[in-house]
Amino acid sequence: MADPISARPPEGATGVLVLADGKMIWGRGFGATGAKVGEVCFHTAMTGYEEIMTDPSFASQIINFTFPHIGNVGANREDVEANTLHALGCVVRDDVTAPSNFRSLWRFDTWLKNHDRIGLSGVDTRALTSLLRMGGAQNAVIAHNPEGIFDIAALIETARSWPGLKGMDLAKEVSTHQSYQWDEGVWSLQEGYASHVQNAGGPHVVAIDYGLKYNILRNLVSAGARVTVVKATANFDEVMAYKPDGVFLSNGPGDPAATAEYAVPLIKQLLDIKMPLFGICLGHQLLALAVGASTYKMHQGHRGANHPVKRLGDGKVEITSMNHGFAVDTKSLPSCARQTHVSLFDGSLAGIELTDRPAFSVQYHPEASPGPQDSHYLFSKFVDLIKREQ
Repeated sequence: MADPISARPPEGATGVLVLADGKMIWGRGFGATGAKVGEVCFHTAMTGYEEIMTDPSFASQIINFTFPHIGNVGANREDVEANTLHALGCVVRDDVTAPSNFRSLWRFDTWLKNHDRIGLSGVDTRALTSLLRMGGAQNAVIAHNPEGIFDIAALIETARSWPGLKGMDLAKEVSTHQSYQWDEGVWSLQEGYASHVQNAGGPHVVAIDYGLKYNILRNLVSAGARVTVVKATANFDEVMAYKPDGVFLSNGPGDPAATAEYAVPLIKQLLDIKMPLFGICLGHQLLALAVGASTYKMHQGHRGANHPVKRLGDGKVEITSMNHGFAVDTKSLPSCARQTHVSLFDGSLAGIELTDRPAFSVQYHPEASPGPQDSHYLFSKFVDLIKREQ
């Protein structure tokens, strides 16, 4: 579409992204109708849009996909990271086409509509990405009306009045409310997901669900663990009632400092008894907060499947998947926490390990989904750590 960032709707526009600063990005709406407010950010992965849209870490966010062909493999029941879509909507360049994958069950636009999510196509997503890189992730409203009629003043006011992710605890909203057992392993083309994996005699891991992805659980099972999932607000007694050999701190959305109000007291108690711990993304940030470090909101965040991370122990580089808008301040780390990984994009902290207790964490997503499998070894590292501590 010509003039993608404009105050005047071009002919044929049925959707718009309205930024809090008043900019309007017009396009063709698809999926659900209506309007949703959140934070718009960009994602650089070339594959895995279904996993991205269902990742609970994207709660209250609108995804601007830099890869132009989103939706061309449709949607299915297997490539999801949660039981519903958590991203509010998405912005794409090309119109959604008919699916061309043998596993597809729905068109992408139909799938979005079924889950009350809005899409916007016909946008110069490179221009929007440049805007977000310079100005940072921004509050915005994504709206779709087949008649092309919008109350722009009201949409701008909605975007401006939304409080933003800083200070927002979203983990409680996306977390499970009931504990459950997980026994499904990783996927293969021939057999699908390995089901009813018992791992009899394997270490028992209690996974705290701050917004976890299914493939994290599958990788824990494939590494030999027996897994029980508990809610984000579970207290020490509730966790210990399951007699865990180790505790996993999951990824999730929102401001870690807000989630820390109830998560950090539990983590401190687990550290006091030297429970083996492994944290990913939000879990990494919460572990750092529990030992006295601090976090901050990043200018644009890291969201993609091609982020290089240097492993400081041996100098090797892992290509990783990342999805975070907050990070741990390296300078705030206490003496008991050493940096183990660093982002080669901007030097931000990407992993820590405690020197006096059996606990470690990474900022990136080692399960990928989507992304490379360079970091799958971390799940085996956690299981091996538990066995050494038993």
